[in-house]
Order: sequence, then structure tokens, then C-alpha cells
Amino acid sequence: MRIAFWGSSLVSAYWNGAATYYRGVLRALAQRGYEITFFEPDAYGRQQHRDIPDPEWASIVVYDPHDEDALNRNLAWSAQCEVVVKASGVGVLDDVLEARISSIGEPICKVFWDVDAPATLERIESHPDDLFHRALPLFDLVLTYGGGKRVTDEYKLRGARECVAIYNAFDPDVHYPVASDERFGGDISFLGNRLPDREARVEEFFLQAAALTPQKRFVLGGNGWADKAMPANVAYVGHVYTRDHNAFNCSARLVLNISRESMARYGFSPATRVFEAAGSGTCLVTDAWEGIETFLEPGREVLVAENGEQVSQLAQSVNAERARSIGEAARAKVLQDHTYTQRGVLVDAAMQEAIARVRAGQEIPV
Repeated sequence: MRIAFWGSSLVSAYWNGAATYYRGVLRALAQRGYEITFFEPDAYGRQQHRDIPDPEWASIVVYDPHDEDALNRNLAWSAQCEVVVKASGVGVLDDVLEARISSIGEPICKVFWDVDAPATLERIESHPDDLFHRALPLFDLVLTYGGGKRVTDEYKLRGARECVAIYNAFDPDVHYPVASDERFGGDISFLGNRLPDREARVEEFFLQAAALTPQKRFVLGGNGWADKAMPANVAYVGHVYTRDHNAFNCSARLVLNISRESMARYGFSPATRVFEAAGSGTCLVTDAWEGIETFLEPGREVLVAENGEQVSQLAQSVNAERARSIGEAARAKVLQDHTYTQRGVLVDAAMQEAIARVRAGQEIPV
């Protein structure tokens, strides 16, 4: 079964937080027998900041988004596959790709994979003339990064033939406990790129907490924060390559997760780093959002903070012994319930059902 997958990037996490999600799910599908070709644009400096070489389990096609002939050739090749996937947030030509891929003729199974479903739904609700309104009903299946029943129901109300939430997870052979690294050592750390719908929450949950706790060391990683005003006890380490994610997660006593604003509002949208940090055996502190208990048990497997003041209190009160206990419990939980191998089973089932629907629609009644 061949999949042509159009996404932001599989080989680079530079300004591309979905990279490890793509890697985990697509690797799991490859292990289930799918042949994957990943089409990614040469954009945003990602090819100059690769985290991994081309993987053995997927073919990588890097295209110039300004070369129309190359784009047409790649789309024509994709149309020969059994499944074509268009992910949200490619970053260039999204409208063009959604229109072109959604209109590929049957019996191709066309999938829209939304890695930021709350933001997409809010965008199209606010813009009745958004081109995605026309493309959505033409896709045979919508998969989402998360969002729970609220997101899947809303997608169906807006015309999706089927919608299935595929949550983040982790690979035990990729994310695991390692020795601490002094570059990332401190009391509490946060890793995330500076984005418009995250910045205010980082100010509240991380920077305010740091200001309230000047005696503790806070570590900030991610792109775009260099010119941001920060308290003196915040160490900014810049972009953290995926090869260093385990060390980043294992070097501070606590690791903070801060959801993007729309994902926090919808709930049931755990970021990739929730599972990666848990898989590394770290003590995770997350901002509060509906559905956290579906994934990790608050107080035993994860700590939950309602605001920056509570983050500050946890940075002062959670000692190394308790942090270690919570981290060990979290790792046991994600090993049991939240691996990409398990997510691959769900994606495979959803795709096979969609393919069967497409093929059934092609059958000529006797």
C-alpha cells in the first residue's frame, strides 16, 4: 500500500513541531507494510537545519514550491498511489495543495491530516469564504492531531465524511531516560517555538513563574525567543535539535508543557512533548486543559498548573525524590498506552475503512 504524504517536513523539526509526530506515526505505518513517500517544500531553512538523514522507512522528496512543473510532476506521481495525504500547515501552497489533492479522482483515497485542528476549525468558522470549505467534503477521511470528540464532531458537521483523532505518542527506542546535560540543567525547563497563539501563555506560565521564583533556574528552548524580555534567572538555549530532546527532558528537575491557546481551549490536545517527556521519565508539569486525565493521572503521573503562580509553587515545593517518582509513573503509563506502534494500529484501521468506502463506491451494481 503506497502513501504519498504532503507535509511540512519529516527530516527537520526547525520551526516544525509536528516533525516527531510525523516520524512516529509514519514509521509505525511503514512497519505495518505501507510504502511512504513524503513530499516536503524547501522552505523556512528546514533543509539547512535537518535533524535526521532520509530515513530507511520513507522516501523523501524535497521540492521547490516555486517550480510549478516539479509540483505538477509530484502531484501526478502521487495520484498513482493508493492513498494521498495532505497535512495541514505545510507552510507554502496550502490552499493549492488542498484543492489539487482533494480533487484527485477515485479510486484514490484522499486524507486530510490536521495537526492543528482547533485553529483550523476556528479559522474556517470566522471566514465563510475560506477555500477549505470547498475542499473538505472531497476528502475521504480527516485525521486530527487531537481535540477529542468536540473536534471530530465539528469536522463531521462541516462536511467531513469521517474524522478520527490520532493523538500524539512516543517511540520507546527514540525517547528514553539519559544522563543530564549541563547545557539544559535547572529547576524547570520549557521547549517550544515562539508562535502568536502560544506567546501569551508562555508569558503567563513560564516567564511570570520565573519572575516569581528568582532563586530557581528556568531553561527556555525553541526558536524565536532571542529578543524576548526575560527575567535574569531564565537561560535561553535557542533551537534544540531532536537529537538533544532526551537530554533536554532529563536535565531539569521539572519539565513544563504549555499548550497553544486554541488547543488548551478545545482540550484533549496533548502536545507531542507531553509523551516525549513522559517517555524520558521526567516529571512533567502541564498547563491545565480538559482531558489531561485521559492520558496521565494528575498528581501521580503528571502535575497540573492553572497559572504561573502555581508553576512557581511547584518549582519550589517538588523535591527531586517526588519528581523522580512522578516521572517513573508517567513512563510506565505511556509505555503501556501511548506508543506510536499503538497509534499506527488506529491509523491503519481508519485508512483501511476509508479505502473500502472508496472502492465500494466504485462498484457497479448488478
